[in-house]
Amino acid sequence: MKKRLPYKNIEAFVFRLWEREVSEDSISEKEKELLTKWRIQTEKDLDAVHRKESRERVLSGLEHYFPKTDNIAVHSVKRFTTHLYKIAAVIILLLSLGGIFTYTMFIKPDVYLAKSENRIVHLEDGSVVTLLPGAELTVEKSFPASTRVVDLKGDAIFSVAKSKVHPFVVRADGFSTKVLGTVFKISQSGKKKAVDLYEGKVAVSSPGVPVSFLKPNQKWTNFGIAHTTAVISIRPVKSSAKKVSALLSLSFNDVPLKEVVTVLESSYSTNISYPKDAEGKKITADFTGGTVGENIESLAFILGLEVQKKENTYILKK
Repeated sequence: MKKRLPYKNIEAFVFRLWEREVSEDSISEKEKELLTKWRIQTEKDLDAVHRKESRERVLSGLEHYFPKTDNIAVHSVKRFTTHLYKIAAVIILLLSLGGIFTYTMFIKPDVYLAKSENRIVHLEDGSVVTLLPGAELTVEKSFPASTRVVDLKGDAIFSVAKSKVHPFVVRADGFSTKVLGTVFKISQSGKKKAVDLYEGKVAVSSPGVPVSFLKPNQKWTNFGIAHTTAVISIRPVKSSAKKVSALLSLSFNDVPLKEVVTVLESSYSTNISYPKDAEGKKITADFTGGTVGENIESLAFILGLEVQKKENTYILKK
């Protein structure tokens, strides 16, 4: 990324070129090249409407300086008009520059990108964000406000500064995580989303499903399926690097049976057989607190089917 000149330096540069035009001194090719590059860099951040409005505003303010009597020589009018337009051009340029400077300094959000390695971002409230490779964090200039809000693309670990009155919200792709002060990780891989909580408490919300409240060593995930939410307990095994996971809650809201069965099979390490013509039927159910057998019985009840178990396979049939 090219380094821009400080605001005051650009302003001085423009005035220098303008003064040379007024004095009719020639401008070097190098200066012309620099001015052209600067103009392109400046105008690319401004839309056409902004440039047009700035130009019209300056020119309308200068109209009364134009001579309106016939006793002034035509060549004098043209010369005066030429210089006047040069002045107007510089004023427009500086107004545009001021707009860019104001937008960049006070309005444009700060964007942090981790390319090929982790990047640590220290926020103004004392929170620390570790962006994993490929992640992007967007922070508005108003941060921190009454509610501390940031936007995340990709994966990141958050260590949020504690505040009992200023919630910290991470808006991710299709879900958000709200905390008051804690350490957690957000993972986003395609449609699959997850939040791993290490310390404190968090509330994870996603459209169409109940809000999930996590405690330490718990994980929220949607299994890559819309309108699906689950909370999983993940605890380390003593004297081992392994971890044991247990499904604490599982909810579906208008989810096709085929996808519901996929989640149940992977969560309970079992097989479920069902009529082919029922795979598109939409399921809305909360399987929180039930055993694998109880949950599959509930699913069969919703479908109006009977359940038969053979070894590690549950058979749903008419």
